[in-house]
Amino acid sequence: MASAETKLISDMDKLLIALAIVGGGWLIYQLSAVLTPFFISALLAYLGDPLVKRLEKHKLSRTVAVTIVFAMFLLVASLTLFVLMPLLGAQLSEFLLRFPEYLGHVQQMLEPWLAMAGFSDNLLDAASIRETLGSYWSELGSVATGIFGYVSRSGMLIFQWLINLLLVPVLTFYLLRDWALILERIKAVIPPRYQARVIGLSQECDTVLSSFLRGQLMVMLALAIIYCIGLALIGLELALLLGVIAGVVSFVPYLGLVVGILLAGLAAFFQFQEWLPVLMVFVVFGVAQAVEAMILTPRFVGGRIGLHPVAVIFAVLAGGQLFGFVGVLLALPCAAVVMVLARRLYRRYTSSHIYN
Repeated sequence: MASAETKLISDMDKLLIALAIVGGGWLIYQLSAVLTPFFISALLAYLGDPLVKRLEKHKLSRTVAVTIVFAMFLLVASLTLFVLMPLLGAQLSEFLLRFPEYLGHVQQMLEPWLAMAGFSDNLLDAASIRETLGSYWSELGSVATGIFGYVSRSGMLIFQWLINLLLVPVLTFYLLRDWALILERIKAVIPPRYQARVIGLSQECDTVLSSFLRGQLMVMLALAIIYCIGLALIGLELALLLGVIAGVVSFVPYLGLVVGILLAGLAAFFQFQEWLPVLMVFVVFGVAQAVEAMILTPRFVGGRIGLHPVAVIFAVLAGGQLFGFVGVLLALPCAAVVMVLARRLYRRYTSSHIYN
């Protein structure tokens, strides 16, 4: 009788937990627009907490350590906004201005081959392609102007954007300062009989998340710097733009390598009209891959099991489709939890009498 009553209570607990998860998901969906700055701040606090702990080991107070890390975040954000973004915009504008010239080079290069293959000389008409692209760019410009006009006329949108811009640094500072206290409060809410299981689950999720987020972000940054320096040494005009693109997409293994070689190789050939710079592009990316395999990945990611690239792509796309930008921020933490739960279920299944 007692065992049946205990089983009923356990089933009720599971039902309440399931209802809480469903209700929390529904509430997040309804408040996604409001919760965006909170989730951005929580992500920044999660990334910065290990740095704060390292500073605390040097006998600094939590507030002083948080202030130092917060100042580092502000410095990186300011450099990105006021230095990197204008440089990337200038290189993109230069590329768009030179694009008709590149099209002319492609037409001159391919015309003999097309003639030998029996194709018409008008198959690649650079003038018509330039005209078509020009019309598309003008339409895009008119659409962008209309959107900007709507946003500028909507005072509420501007007010909400400014509020979010001010909230993110404030929330990040307080979340960083009280991160350990928040975790303790969450732990205190968990029933004692579930604490060991939940803490073990959260530690596994943290291992997966840290291996991807913290480790992979450092790898992406290092690769972007290597790509930019290497392409600049070749003399490529779009070195900064292409290096940043290749570094950003390198969160999926080999995607940054393929995209970077393709874009940088084409840019090198269009700019120099020779094959030697293209070969040098291959050398730059080959050296970067060797550095990543031998130094960067063992140093920052190590032997920890991260998220599979397919899981990362699916999680980000699914989160964005369901919850918008908040879904993108929640995608990786949720994917980490799902992966840890799937591993635990697999271990229980392989040790059960059904499998054996």
